Amino acid sequence: MPATDRHPVLSGGCQCGAVRYALSAMPDKVGICHCRMCQKAVGGPFFAWAGLPAGDLTWTRGRPATFRSSSTAERGFCAACGTPLTFRYLTRPDAIDISLGSLDRPEAVTPTHVMGIESRLGWCAAVLPEAQGVETGAVDPPEDLATLVNRQHPDHDTGADWRPPA
Repeated sequence: MPATDRHPVLSGGCQCGAVRYALSAMPDKVGICHCRMCQKAVGGPFFAWAGLPAGDLTWTRGRPATFRSSSTAERGFCAACGTPLTFRYLTRPDAIDISLGSLDRPEAVTPTHVMGIESRLGWCAAVLPEAQGVETGAVDPPEDLATLVNRQHPDHDTGADWRPPA
């Protein structure tokens, strides 16, 4: 049954309301990622996400803009207000992660996975202390993660002519 014919169980969207979505199934995996790329993508100490089959996500108003943060992944966000909305590995088009903060009821899901601990800030160690943390790529990495090309700006000032790698 297509997601549009199913009853939404969760909904969400961006801060300004230009992009809205509905989920027709509860996420099957929920967690936080402390990797440096996720920190920069959300402007915070970690990215809180809920994973589900892409077919269970329906855009109900607008669509997110995307940024290929690396050669293996893209992130969706509202082009009007900048709210981070999604993360998706390019080689896994049938799966998508939604940002927990964009859910209308973020308390409806509880993170149980902790990833990217190699970049976890010391004061974040108390977040989900019962969950075993893993380093980036340690669990179920996509096949092309070993050849990842990072397209984010480095953590230092650069000249005005800096461009991300192709």
